[in-house]
Amino acid sequence: MLLTRKSSSVTPVDRGSSSLVTSLARGVARAVPTMDRRAFLRRSGLGLGVGLAASQLSLVKKAQAADPAAASAAAPKVEVKRTVCGHCSVGCAIDAVVENGVWVRQEPVFDSPINLGSHCAKGAAVREHGHGEYRLKYPMKLVNGKYQRISWDQALDEIAAKLLKLRETSTPDALFVVGSSKHNNEQAYLLRKWMSLWGSNNCDHQARICHSTTVAGVANTWGYGAMTNSYNDMQNAKAALYIGSNAAEAHPVSMLHMLHAKENGCKMIVVDPRFTRTAAKADQYVRIRSGTDIAFLFGVLYHVFKNGWEDKKYIADRVYGMDKVREEVMTKWTPDKVEEVCGVPEAEVFQVAKTMAENRPSTIVWCMGQTQHTIGNAMVRASCILQLALGNIGVSGGGANIFRGHDNVQGATDVGPNPDSLPGYYGLAEGSWKHFAKVWGLDYEWLKSRYAPNMMTKSGMTVSRWIDGVLEKPELIEQGSNLKALFFWGHAPNSQSRGLEMKRAMDKLDLLVVIDPFPSATAAMAAMPGKPEDLNPNRAVYLLPATTQFETSGSCTASNRSIQWREKVIEPLWESRTDHMIMYQLAEKLGFGKELVKNYKMVPGKGGMLEPEPESILREINRGVWTIGYTGQSPERLKAHMRNMHVFDVKTLRAKGGVDKETGYVLDGDYFGLPWPCYGTPELKHPGTPNLYDTSKHVMDGGGNFRANFGVERDGVSLLAADGSHSLGADITTGYPEFDDVLLKKLGWWGELTPEEQQAAEGKNWKTDLSGGIIRVVMKNHGCHPFGNARARAVVWNFPDAIPQHREPIYSTRPDLVEKYPTHADKTFWRLPTLFKTLQDQNKDIGQRFPLIMTSGRLVEYEGGGEETRSNPWLAELQQDMFVEINPATANDRGIRPGDMVWVSTPTGARIRVKALVTERVDRHTVFLPFHFSGHWQGQDLLRYYPEGAAPVVRGEAVNTATTYGYDAVTMMQETKTTVCQIERASA
Repeated sequence: MLLTRKSSSVTPVDRGSSSLVTSLARGVARAVPTMDRRAFLRRSGLGLGVGLAASQLSLVKKAQAADPAAASAAAPKVEVKRTVCGHCSVGCAIDAVVENGVWVRQEPVFDSPINLGSHCAKGAAVREHGHGEYRLKYPMKLVNGKYQRISWDQALDEIAAKLLKLRETSTPDALFVVGSSKHNNEQAYLLRKWMSLWGSNNCDHQARICHSTTVAGVANTWGYGAMTNSYNDMQNAKAALYIGSNAAEAHPVSMLHMLHAKENGCKMIVVDPRFTRTAAKADQYVRIRSGTDIAFLFGVLYHVFKNGWEDKKYIADRVYGMDKVREEVMTKWTPDKVEEVCGVPEAEVFQVAKTMAENRPSTIVWCMGQTQHTIGNAMVRASCILQLALGNIGVSGGGANIFRGHDNVQGATDVGPNPDSLPGYYGLAEGSWKHFAKVWGLDYEWLKSRYAPNMMTKSGMTVSRWIDGVLEKPELIEQGSNLKALFFWGHAPNSQSRGLEMKRAMDKLDLLVVIDPFPSATAAMAAMPGKPEDLNPNRAVYLLPATTQFETSGSCTASNRSIQWREKVIEPLWESRTDHMIMYQLAEKLGFGKELVKNYKMVPGKGGMLEPEPESILREINRGVWTIGYTGQSPERLKAHMRNMHVFDVKTLRAKGGVDKETGYVLDGDYFGLPWPCYGTPELKHPGTPNLYDTSKHVMDGGGNFRANFGVERDGVSLLAADGSHSLGADITTGYPEFDDVLLKKLGWWGELTPEEQQAAEGKNWKTDLSGGIIRVVMKNHGCHPFGNARARAVVWNFPDAIPQHREPIYSTRPDLVEKYPTHADKTFWRLPTLFKTLQDQNKDIGQRFPLIMTSGRLVEYEGGGEETRSNPWLAELQQDMFVEINPATANDRGIRPGDMVWVSTPTGARIRVKALVTERVDRHTVFLPFHFSGHWQGQDLLRYYPEGAAPVVRGEAVNTATTYGYDAVTMMQETKTTVCQIERASA
């Protein structure tokens, strides 16, 4: 009887619209309520026994009738809050059950068309966020090597004073801010705005070091740098090629959709240097040498072309330059050359080509196994070219299904703190700044005055290179000074390469600020002793506790471009504040608070302090980000989708009927989460775009075509789509450029704008017309696409290699192939000199001392830098040791047994001490280490350098302490998937 409670009263429940939410709440209300210490003792029997001994009370009392009013007043308030998992990019929905403000239970949302009531280990453990045992609880300052608690007022005052002094004595560019892919869309957007008002483009976030090469490579091929289809649409694929993706561990719930596809006959191929858990599900596994994806993919294309399997009409109508690619592939990538470079025999490559060609539509999936290379941009383009040759882009069941890493890394890339663009990929041209000045209601000349001369339109540094922004000679940096202040605003330093040099750079800074729910490895790295010659005696280090996404509300964008709205689950824990509150409070002290929040409703937040309302920020995004269609997803539409997940089809994501009871909004025809582009104003009611570039649908039905973003012709050849190649129902049935006021007038469509729209659209194009009138007329009235109708580019003339070229990594164990396939020449870009050929030549024989290829990747139990998940006791128990996977033959040659501690050393001079996992998952030439660990430094436990009580449960060596120099020639992506090492057994 002690385990249940019966009452004639009705427990107050904040009911959701679905029966599941209601039943969840009812179930919790019937269960044991949250107990204080006295109630626990009483219910466990301890209180009862002690009470009997003390008072000699009778065991039997006369029953009293319950007072309904009293019972109702005593009943706990149970609420069910719908949110989204904060780990990978799948977008799994969660129903969080909150009792009297305490998060007591969670359930995966069974109505969600994305996760279908499923969770991985990480998703199942997110309720731990509601306790915050290992969180950063208070503002802290590093004093004499120890972190001391300080007040928020002191922290903000001191940080602001140091920033203002830095601005006065140096330039605004002396500050670098690393944002976060954990920020919601509203916070990511606000941070880019914050940096713009501060006056620098020196900001970046995690996408730089996970999928920046994807964004650049894909966008420059066909228009938008994002996943073309969806996890759900993969159920329609007849073949799937996973290359550089271990989805079973990195995106576990996504595998639900692929396993459903396999049940329907889909053939699954996995290409990876390592036999992964994903490979265990494959029909064909192909092991390649790390860093040789182009050789393999062009080897597949060789057989496609040789056997006439390419889609000739599709290529003729919709692709530019495939003839040049064919010529290069058939000449340079014959089967013998492919095997020489990537180690795969012709028969295996042929089988991949045959499977993909004979089982169309076929899809391709890639992740960081393909992106984190000095030629990552070329690798992803090779994947795109293969899909274009097979006619698989713009087709349900086909596409380039690019799985992003963090819960909002897609959204942060779309609208967040990028160093080369304002929100929405508008770039940094003067016209882009004038557009956002108008959106923000600010004077363009005032904005310009915030920047150092000539720096407003110059791309900033990247997060991958901030180290060199501190350490490089000032005369070699293309800005007024070295970096002197650094904000890690939700970023794990152990996710970056060159750890030894990072420690030196941290020590040289004037100011280091960590804003995070967890202190992260930054806190320990900053506090641990470094080299005396590197330490800046005037350096100041601050830790500011931010909330998790469960302590605020806002939207996040899944990998498939669907946007979901999170409800706030609980109030901010400890002394933490929301990121947008911190941005506002800092801006106030720096003198631009009024400008930052000019368009927003201010609402009470933690402690009654004001903060911008997330809905207001999203509405500003809706008003300004026309380029990628972030304009139709109003807060009201997104919230209606979250309340009515059950009406969306699991394969198509389309709503089948449905009316939101709360608002009366008609859901019928919408795609779940209004995947961008969702064009026009919310009133246009565009349904979102489930599959990009799909000409089989009307543009107002989610259809489209390739983007006209690169001109109308090249060397006398048209870049526009051929006659008859157009989206369904379009009035223009051939290729056409993007729309502006001039084209609208030439076509005689200008009169279809209202007078107010004409006034707003005069001198504008579809991207800068704030009325949305051009988009409305072009799409709704004429069925055309506002960004034009062009051919995808198999040849890209604005990249270092117009056609993807295999180039050996900077550090390669194959000097013979370095001679044949050298890397790029050294160059200066993104404000910094960057080494390629010089460094490769200096290390062409490096394999003699470091003969093993070292690669890294994810584990299912942890995520990102791991500080958050390794602070979760339930996950920490599952994976307690940092390790290296090593082949039995390689281990035996070194006298290493399973479970031995070993030293992994690299050319940087770093040595990390980890446990040996002897396995045939890797071949004799390759070793694998997970990248989620930190808290050990070359054999030393850093526990004493963390703030007291805020160290993660599990600590270990960070693989990136030892990784080497190397960056992509377009985006500055770090080369972490292919470097070299040596391993030896550690003495006892």
